[in-house]
Amino acid sequence: MSVANVRHAITTKTLASRAIGRQPGFTLLEVLIALLVLSIGLLGLAGLQAKGLSYNQSAYLRSVATAQAYNMADRIRANPAGSSTGDYDNVSGLPSSHTDCTKNVCSPAQMAAFDLYQWNTDNKNALPSGQGRVTVQNSNPRVLTVTVMWDDQRTGATGTGCSGNPKVDLTCFSTSFRP
Repeated sequence: MSVANVRHAITTKTLASRAIGRQPGFTLLEVLIALLVLSIGLLGLAGLQAKGLSYNQSAYLRSVATAQAYNMADRIRANPAGSSTGDYDNVSGLPSSHTDCTKNVCSPAQMAAFDLYQWNTDNKNALPSGQGRVTVQNSNPRVLTVTVMWDDQRTGATGTGCSGNPKVDLTCFSTSFRP
């Protein structure tokens, strides 16, 4: 090997070692950036998970409200005498007095009061701030609307206007039917 070739080989080796020597911490920087990107992605995933749980709870409460509305519609259909005399018309809240119709024989009006008591007690126990009402929409043909209301977003709302604003009004589910 000639002297020129040896110098060239030494110079090339020296330059290569200097190039590597000039990059201290570069790999560490790449790892830190990768960790930052990964942690941002994991935070986003956690946020999606939290929103998914919230929507799942909201869907569950809507299912309970739907079942409760149809429960009251079935109670009204099961008491045609009370329904035809208007015992279920424009009622809400808990009646001031009621007879326990599971232990006593009841008139249609007493049965309607007991149905309303049981139904709104179930609404209160199954839904946050749960309550319900039955209103008459038309008189000929007679159409009743059953509305179940609850605080879906737990904002402390108490309004019963069903406006769709969760800060003011309770969330509402309504169904109309002809008894």
